[in-house]
Amino acid sequence: MKDNRTEIFQTIKRLLKEYEPPLVAKSDFDSRYELYSPKGVIIAGRKKSEVWFAGLIIQSNYVGFYFMPVYTNTELKQVFKKELLSTLKGKSCFHIKTLDANLTKQIKEAIEHGYKLYKKRGWI
Repeated sequence: MKDNRTEIFQTIKRLLKEYEPPLVAKSDFDSRYELYSPKGVIIAGRKKSEVWFAGLIIQSNYVGFYFMPVYTNTELKQVFKKELLSTLKGKSCFHIKTLDANLTKQIKEAIEHGYKLYKKRGWI
């Protein structure tokens, strides 16, 4: 089990980097990573030049995993397992303090579901 924030950050970052391309990293640093879709879309009647997909940031006692697909579609939470849901704080931020193979798998599956959702909506 990983409890080192840098190791947790790097593990989740590797999962997200599998989606580059078509997604693009706007920030790619040792303690912050942001992944966007560069596709221009209209969401709720507003033109967007890009759509935020996910972000990671190392905080003082956890790694923040900001996952926008769950923000744009709260029903996505229904596919999350209890271990991942227990780390959700607010609408779209997961506070990851420890990471084992099971939680890593759940995060990987969540990313896959989120990617499929964005693809279905034409945001990628």
